[in-house]
Amino acid sequence: MTAPGHPQENRDADTAASAPDAEAGRPESVEPGDAGGDATAEAAPDVAEVLAELESAQEALAATRDEALRARAEMENVRRRAEQEIAKARKFAVEGFAAELLQVKDSLDLAANVNLDGVDEPVVRNMHEGLALTRRQLETVFEKFGIAELEPAAGEKLNPDLHQAMSMQESTEVPPGHIVNVIQKGFTLNERLLRPAMVIVARAPAA
Repeated sequence: MTAPGHPQENRDADTAASAPDAEAGRPESVEPGDAGGDATAEAAPDVAEVLAELESAQEALAATRDEALRARAEMENVRRRAEQEIAKARKFAVEGFAAELLQVKDSLDLAANVNLDGVDEPVVRNMHEGLALTRRQLETVFEKFGIAELEPAAGEKLNPDLHQAMSMQESTEVPPGHIVNVIQKGFTLNERLLRPAMVIVARAPAA
């Protein structure tokens, strides 16, 4: 039995007095479905909205890829056109110069075709041989640069793209619209017309 005023009795009384205060300071438990759970649910993203954004991003990516492919194809076309223009420029760069040389070729042809039968002068014959040699050298140069003679045969049909009719001549041997004679040879440069062949064209005899 404890005597009044004993220290143990005083400690028990202090503990009992402080118990309500401890209960008051303890936090209340939160039940499921309270306000905290609602806030988390509201923060969750909408699946339909995410899918719509994903689809929109995929469409934008496809459009960008398509534009990149078109740009690449256009660049390739530009590169090819540039290469073709460069090749064309190289191929026909001598066109003006070649056109001027045609008259030299005409003169050499005339000189080479001079009939020297009965001429015994060595100087004349040597000169003629030199002209023939020069003519062959020029023909070699023409061949090297793609310059070809255009000399239609008699009886060949007139081709306005290659031949230039200088006059008409009645003929019973050559059909109308066909070539009777060649006045001057034509030339092509890499299959492009450099100078048309000048010809005389047949026509039907007058009734």
